[in-house]
Amino acid sequence: MSKRHLFSSLEGLVPKALRGIVASNPRLNLDETNRVVFDPESPKSIVSIISGGGSGHEPAWSGYVGTNMLAAAVGGDVFASPSTKQILAAVEAVPSDKGTLLVITNYTGDCLHFGLAAEKTKAKGQPCRMLICGDDVSIGKKSSLVGRRGLAAQIGVLKVLGAAAAEGASLDELFDLGTAVNGQIVSIAATLDHCHVPGRTEHGALDPDVVEIGTGPHNEPGYRKLSPAPSAEGLVKQILTYCLDETDPERGYVKFNPGDETVLLVSNFGGMSNLEMGGLVDELLQQLLTDWNIEPVRVYAGCIETSLNAPAFSVSVINLSGVVANSAYSLDQLKGFFDLKTDTAWEAVAGSQKQRRPRADQLVKPPVETRRVVDDAKDLKVDPELLERMLRRACNNLIKAEPDLTRWDTVMGDGDCGLTLETGAKALLEGIDGPHKIAAKGSVVEVLTELEEILEGKMGGTLGGILGIFFVALRTALEENIELAKTEGPASLWSKALSHATHHLEQYTPAKVGDRTVMDTLIPFVEAMAATKSFEDGVAAAVKGSEYTKKLKPRLGRATYVGTGTDGTELPPDPGAWGAMVVIQGLLAAI
Repeated sequence: MSKRHLFSSLEGLVPKALRGIVASNPRLNLDETNRVVFDPESPKSIVSIISGGGSGHEPAWSGYVGTNMLAAAVGGDVFASPSTKQILAAVEAVPSDKGTLLVITNYTGDCLHFGLAAEKTKAKGQPCRMLICGDDVSIGKKSSLVGRRGLAAQIGVLKVLGAAAAEGASLDELFDLGTAVNGQIVSIAATLDHCHVPGRTEHGALDPDVVEIGTGPHNEPGYRKLSPAPSAEGLVKQILTYCLDETDPERGYVKFNPGDETVLLVSNFGGMSNLEMGGLVDELLQQLLTDWNIEPVRVYAGCIETSLNAPAFSVSVINLSGVVANSAYSLDQLKGFFDLKTDTAWEAVAGSQKQRRPRADQLVKPPVETRRVVDDAKDLKVDPELLERMLRRACNNLIKAEPDLTRWDTVMGDGDCGLTLETGAKALLEGIDGPHKIAAKGSVVEVLTELEEILEGKMGGTLGGILGIFFVALRTALEENIELAKTEGPASLWSKALSHATHHLEQYTPAKVGDRTVMDTLIPFVEAMAATKSFEDGVAAAVKGSEYTKKLKPRLGRATYVGTGTDGTELPPDPGAWGAMVVIQGLLAAI
């Protein structure tokens, strides 16, 4: 886990962050002294809902202040409860004729300070109640005297309560509703590593092959350390078992009946990529449906309640049907509360889910694939065993070269070249070994057709596009000039087809020899083939061209932005040029 931060210490950082947060909603006010973000337009005619806690969990809680959600939020130091004085300042900032509801997560400092603030508010003759939320199933029923701690599902409780308050619910009605919702939540977190607090030199860390399950949002140790770390699928399976196994005497907090309507809430602790979060949500939905017969009616995922930069997440399932059974509200009302628009950070995860369709309807099935029929009259045939041997050698050599290609491309570009080429090589091997057995007939055109499909469907990026254009033109030129193989021999046909493909490719890229691209391999290879009709000479030229890229300064592509090699030092070879050379050299080595 990196210790680097933009701000080298916490000094002044919390108020600075609060100033930045309110800047995105100019309607909000900030009491900087007390670290209270509040809505000055919060109506006195509805219950004021206030939440808060330690800083470092943004957007919780200041990010949820606004219409139809919180009237105010108060922030403590990082991972520390705000003081009673701060909380009272929040209560005074948003006075209500119907009273104040303080909604907090179940942590000792928060319970004490918000509790004292509630007592002082009531002592002034102002209606006030406090709702403590706890949803973490890693805290067993018999293992803790203080009950379940709160995770990100509390934000879901706040969303429901804010909407119900906007519709005029009383203080007691909101307390009862919040209690009912909180009682129907199961949550657990999983951590790949601990977060790091700016300015601190010591922090916990997990070994690279460990995942901790049941962690809290303040670097608290988890319920279990899993080593070796399970796959994503295996981790999700354990998470859902902890949450949903009603037979677990320690963790069976909520009962789910067939047909119950549920909400899935997945919170990024701050250090997970959006790409992986999307994959996590998909895996959760798959396993919920196949293993538990649960298809949530609402799905919320993103940075809901974070833990600074922790590469971790929490998963919550809320049983709306169970809430109905324990409250005065219907399913439609509860879903309506979730759907009611706000002007807060909630909208970043809310989307538009009123007309939610079954997931199967969203996932479009690909059309049945029809393979192109090769015209034998325009096909170049070679010995099938030789063709397969050449292709295998080229593919295996390319797969073996992937680590070097990726490392070089990471230095000079975006690091995708090696994996892109490896993907293509593995796909071609599947074509050789799969049901179509593309090399079995010795058909060169069939192999080129398969390569086109691979390049168009599985290999993105600049290199995939370049090679795609090249091989389409190569296959077309072979078919159009097939008679050359009979009149002048296969070498002449290959020479003409390769030259045509290269000239065609030049219409789409300005890259020439000397620009440090794949063309530094392709062009010398094609020119040598044209000049001598010798595959061996072409391969030698390709090797020389790829080697020479070590001395060239990038002139095209992402590598042009890298200030490496300007002092005359030798660079690694261009990974695209080197990968093409590895393939060409592998073809020759198999002959």
